[in-house]
Amino acid sequence: MIHTKIEKITKATVSLEASGIGNEEMAWVDNRLAQVVKINKNQVTLQVYVGTEGISTNAEVVFLGRPPVLKVSEHLAGRFFDAYGQPIDGNPEVEGEEREIGGPSVNPVCREQPSELIATGIAGIDLNNTIVTGQKIPFFADPDQPYNEVVANVALKAQADKIILGGMGLSNDDYLYFKALFENAGALDKIISFINTTENPPVERLLVPDMALSAAEYFAVDKNEKVLVLLTDMTLYADALAIVSNKMDQIPSKDSMPGSLYSDLAKLYEKAVQFPKGGSITIIAVTTLSGGDITHAIPDNTGYITEGQLFLRTDTDIGKVIVDPFRSLSRLKQLVIGTKTREDHGQVMNAAIRLYADAAEAKTKRDNGFDLSKYDKRCIDFARDYSRHLLAIDVNLDTKAMLEVSWRLFEKHFSLDELGIKKAISDKYWRGPGNNGN
Repeated sequence: MIHTKIEKITKATVSLEASGIGNEEMAWVDNRLAQVVKINKNQVTLQVYVGTEGISTNAEVVFLGRPPVLKVSEHLAGRFFDAYGQPIDGNPEVEGEEREIGGPSVNPVCREQPSELIATGIAGIDLNNTIVTGQKIPFFADPDQPYNEVVANVALKAQADKIILGGMGLSNDDYLYFKALFENAGALDKIISFINTTENPPVERLLVPDMALSAAEYFAVDKNEKVLVLLTDMTLYADALAIVSNKMDQIPSKDSMPGSLYSDLAKLYEKAVQFPKGGSITIIAVTTLSGGDITHAIPDNTGYITEGQLFLRTDTDIGKVIVDPFRSLSRLKQLVIGTKTREDHGQVMNAAIRLYADAAEAKTKRDNGFDLSKYDKRCIDFARDYSRHLLAIDVNLDTKAMLEVSWRLFEKHFSLDELGIKKAISDKYWRGPGNNGN
């Protein structure tokens, strides 16, 4: 049925009287895609993705009778899609079963305790902030830091069956960077990408995470695969929420964000899950910080939902961006460290962080004009090597290799007694002087 009597038009929505309409149902309004966002008896409000400018009160409204859907099959792998799940790589549309996007998260009784390592290939993450399948964790970064480079490296190196990229507000250069990198690396067979660029309407960003997570659910549930979902940038996703909220004349909350921000973010992050049959969905999501402000509503709400956080920081001593070991934390790492990784992982991690902290204290003494001890100087030298060889985002090592590098750095800068590592561990892995176990 075609409706031609629109009763109210705002900057982002149109309202009309209609019956038999469902929540989140899709529609065409004057040949523009729209979605039902509110139903009050027979009064239906639709959000028009590209805006309502030029729409008249007698414009045609056609309801499609379904919410947004994604066609799922094995043929999703290696493809690039827009926010509506339509191909943007010049290849034919994927044939498969239609699945509604944006459904509820998994019932807690159907979840299993996360217990499997998901190595990212980036030593600064895997050594100190090991990620577990079924975990949800944000990547906090300043807008000028190379966070998309990190996302791309994780996509290429992560030990997962499928990698699903959800790009929101990407520049065209970033989109082409991802596409060329994945193609040249020969990794398209396990990567699926849903892309919204700056050339697309900002409101379309709201569909990207749901599209990515619906594809993830297909591979995790139907195929029992280990799926890693990479979302970038959740700040731009939240900005799109704010645009819609403002155009719908809703009263803004903290930092001009909508009052529903927490639930909007939680709805996505809670899709992370470990299934009893072996499939899993793990979420790593970039959230850029405005002026480094971690108290802004977006990172603040994110922190309450997720299980830790990863921070990028520029290390001025080596001139590279590193994964900050002080501000980063994976709250589930204890579930796999030493069990799914080598036995010395926990001891090496703790010793390295303690020595890195001693180096930070030594730098403060130096900067304030105090004399440094020989131990202080060795700590500073260690911190420089540790950042360059392990924390820098361009360091790609497997978990065994990163532990070996750590031991060699210990041997270079410290005596065995200064490490504070259990004798049973040091006897096995320490190659320097003072080891009576070798």
